[in-house]
Amino acid sequence: MFKKLYQWTLSLAQTPKATYALAVVSFAESSFFPIPPDVLLAPMALAKPQKAWFYAAVCTVSSVLGGIAGYAIGYLLYETVGLFLITLYGYADKVEALRAFYGEWGWAFILVKGLTPIPYKLVTIVSGLLEYNLALFVVLSIITRGARFFLLAAALNAWGDSIRALLDKHFGLFLGLILAFVVIGFWAAAKMF
Repeated sequence: MFKKLYQWTLSLAQTPKATYALAVVSFAESSFFPIPPDVLLAPMALAKPQKAWFYAAVCTVSSVLGGIAGYAIGYLLYETVGLFLITLYGYADKVEALRAFYGEWGWAFILVKGLTPIPYKLVTIVSGLLEYNLALFVVLSIITRGARFFLLAAALNAWGDSIRALLDKHFGLFLGLILAFVVIGFWAAAKMF
């Protein structure tokens, strides 16, 4: 099953729809979707190594735009969508602790969490909820999300053949690791405050 998914992802990279699919997943992951774009970015960059940097740029721009959408959910729709998502992720009773923390360390939280498996959508929604400076939020998001995706592109360029050989044999393990990072991220986010 995983081999078919991997082959489908590689074949997707050969179509004009590849970039759009990557952009949609990257956008959605920053505001509401639980699966990170790395699941598409890695196989696509391996299928077309000459486009790895372009794919990283697409992920960065889409992720930041999705982050602004997540910020808007927290800022404009907290009582409906935002509260639902914050409750879903286990932060409903921790809003005041977050507010105090953000007052002093919001910039560091955004920078660090944008690189970690802690779901970035939590960062975006909480930033909007707590009315963090939007311009600073966007700048920090560009830095942290860009670093994440461009570091992955650099690794794929440097060790692409080795990584491709590993993915050819162990794509299921790769997906399992991504899923484990997502679960660990949600768990860590719930335990943080």
